[in-house]
Amino acid sequence: MSKFSNYDVIRSPVITEKSTNLSEHSQVMFDVAIDATKPEIKAAVEALFSVKVKAVNTHVRKGKVKRFRNRLGVRNDVKKAVVTLADGQSIDISSGI
Repeated sequence: MSKFSNYDVIRSPVITEKSTNLSEHSQVMFDVAIDATKPEIKAAVEALFSVKVKAVNTHVRKGKVKRFRNRLGVRNDVKKAVVTLADGQSIDISSGI
């Protein structure tokens, strides 16, 4: 592992309707550090949850510009990772680590 620990790479699970539909296909979605790479994400998930990871897909959602009382503000960018698990593997997000 590089300069990150596993908890610095994997920030939190994403609990949405889309992410729960992904669980039917052995996929789990996490918020990850903005500068984390796919191999770092794979190693962190395998170490934290003791599962075999098949693939990692990432995307960055750019922060929106928001206005509050005539002041401009920008929300932070968020990087999400969709982790595909090997056959027969599963992660129960609701149980915790």
